[in-house]
Amino acid sequence: MGTHGVSNGLLERFARLDVARVPSPCFVVDEAALESNLQLLARVQQESGAKILLALKAFSMFSLAPLVSRYLSGTCASGLHEARLGREEFGGEVHTFSAAFTESDLTKILAISDHVVFNSCGQLERFEPLIAQARHERPGLEIGLRLNPEHSEGAVPLYDPCAPCSRLGVVRGELREEALRHVSGLHFHTLCEQDFPPLERTVRAFEERFADLIPRMKWINFGGGHHITRPGYQVDALIALLRDFQSRWGVQVYLEPGEAIAYHTGVMVCEVLDITHNGIEQAILDTSATCHMPDVIEMPYRPVITGAGEAGDKPHLYRLGGQTCLAGDVIGDYSFAEPLQIGSRLVFEDMAYYTMVKTTTFNGINLPSIAIWNSDTQDLRVVREFGYADFRDRLS
Repeated sequence: MGTHGVSNGLLERFARLDVARVPSPCFVVDEAALESNLQLLARVQQESGAKILLALKAFSMFSLAPLVSRYLSGTCASGLHEARLGREEFGGEVHTFSAAFTESDLTKILAISDHVVFNSCGQLERFEPLIAQARHERPGLEIGLRLNPEHSEGAVPLYDPCAPCSRLGVVRGELREEALRHVSGLHFHTLCEQDFPPLERTVRAFEERFADLIPRMKWINFGGGHHITRPGYQVDALIALLRDFQSRWGVQVYLEPGEAIAYHTGVMVCEVLDITHNGIEQAILDTSATCHMPDVIEMPYRPVITGAGEAGDKPHLYRLGGQTCLAGDVIGDYSFAEPLQIGSRLVFEDMAYYTMVKTTTFNGINLPSIAIWNSDTQDLRVVREFGYADFRDRLS
């Protein structure tokens, strides 16, 4: 959920994009690159027997839902609105998990989801009548429980679901047998943009703690954070593990990556609005770390800009900042081969996932437009532009 690295493949594809063709700022997603990722994930499904879901929390671009639904088994949601988006736009299976459900949301979620995963024994017990009624009306509805294997693989505590005192998942010591009455599957999640070995260790830890429960289940969800489409990911080892686990335990395995679907498929184009000086050259952009790429501040991380380098790499150094009044709305210090000019276009790389899903209109800053581009055909269409109504309608 935050490194947003780049590869030569990404650079080669987007070198063919004429940035003057899009408004600024604008997210641009390459549907050819997206399809390449989906084809790899479809291979994992076909060869392993596991099912892969798109995690909408990372990438919810429903204008590309027809393409996604050709390859994946469905979507996973973090609440009612994502569940509706999955059901109405993407099709396939809809799996919904939340750290806690309200009764009103849960009633609607149980009516449109295929799997509903609870985060505590307490909520399973409290909502037992709702669950029983929903399963009576929809016998195919599956109920799951998220477990915490107490095995931490996260490098950044903010994104580590198994950090000490995490609120996510039930640890073995808090598991109550009587709460499992309607449960037909178990869920765990420990990863964040990681490759195969951390998953292998997590599965081992999960089996050590919960082996007695697995034979009673129909399915096990291995959560997200799998960087399957990253160059160098051990795809064959993943397939072998999935096949082995399902064979030994007689269950259906699910994976729900988000970033792996949109990895290296998108950029954000922006423009220099002003250049000032205060100890360092300052370039003010028509984008914002605060509003448009908050992981820059939350993670934190330094996004890559095409053609730019670290301080000292190239002769012209600038501190890039956003339009907002927040003093900390700073993207970072970048050097360039040539001086920036007002109107210069910059391209932030790998901006398709955990970006447009997190944007805000703080300060009334407009949201970036969204465009779909095809690096093979050069077809480009702007599928969404935003304005005052999008800011106003979030308020009252």
